[in-house]
Amino acid sequence: MELGIIGLPGSGKTTLFNALTQGDIPTGISGGKLSVHTAVVDVPDERVDRLVEIFKPHKVVHAKVTYADIAGLDGEASAAGISGSLLNTLSQMDGFIHVVRHFENQLVPHVAGSIDPQRDLATMEAELILNDLIMVERKLNRLEEERQRGGYGRDKALVAREKDFFTKLSEILTQEIPLRDVAFTEDEIKMLSSYGLLSQKPQLIVINQSEDQSPIEIETPYANTKVLYIPAKLEMEIAQLPVEDATLFLAEYGIKELSLARLIRLSYELLDLISFFTVAGEKEVHAWTVKQGASALDAAGTIHSDMARGFIRAEVISYDELIALGGYVEARQVGKLRLEGKGYLVQDGDVITIRFNI
Repeated sequence: MELGIIGLPGSGKTTLFNALTQGDIPTGISGGKLSVHTAVVDVPDERVDRLVEIFKPHKVVHAKVTYADIAGLDGEASAAGISGSLLNTLSQMDGFIHVVRHFENQLVPHVAGSIDPQRDLATMEAELILNDLIMVERKLNRLEEERQRGGYGRDKALVAREKDFFTKLSEILTQEIPLRDVAFTEDEIKMLSSYGLLSQKPQLIVINQSEDQSPIEIETPYANTKVLYIPAKLEMEIAQLPVEDATLFLAEYGIKELSLARLIRLSYELLDLISFFTVAGEKEVHAWTVKQGASALDAAGTIHSDMARGFIRAEVISYDELIALGGYVEARQVGKLRLEGKGYLVQDGDVITIRFNI
């Protein structure tokens, strides 16, 4: 999965990116120019750590999330919409981390002249919605041209359904409602899948504060939107310290967990993802990522296509049961390992062994 970090210039996008990735990309206002930095980050998971303690594997693989620091959005949407290269980058993201500035810094003037998180949130939301509206209107124009020219051989009923659907989208967007707040049918989701509409993507709002600022009330009435408060500059500085120094710093100030760990986990939840684990004795403990509602066959294909092709059954035990019993030997002795077929729905925390033959 890949999440794009967006926000107005000077909001602290790159600072947050550096904090997440322990990077040192220079910070500063991009001047509206497209710039993208990407990095892959491990998803912190205490369950992986506990499995490692029990099985002591030679190799450990955490679930991953990719973050992209995207400069170029400036909140000044034009009638033409977002430019091609920037739009292409944004459309490829699975969701957005929207950084909203709350911190004061006279050395970094706000592009709007004052600090107002609610205004900035609305500004960026409006830019995403306007861009989607432009794309939807273009689609409606093409559908009308297609109708006038006889449908290019396509089913007229299908063209009519598409026109009705995109007219509905236009009406929603005209009311300044992001599409992530709308429930679509499976058929409608299929029609939308190739468009990458920006306001449909789930969004995690990060209020970027100074460490001495208190959380503020932010109105977020829309679905698939979460809010987190982070002092990004402080957490970047901690992330860039040597491990021993960072540990001492956290202990001295009584900080049990950086906000960034919560952000990474929320990123995972934002996209409706879950983890399952495979344990290969002393060889490897591996965390895998699948969508909520994935089947055992989907899980097998996530590990390797050959496992899905030759799937026989899945041997399953929940993480909690495996830990409580102390290992596979004990689990087998009390009959807690279940055999499941292709259609079994994977649960978050399942420890799975795929039996296959090709």
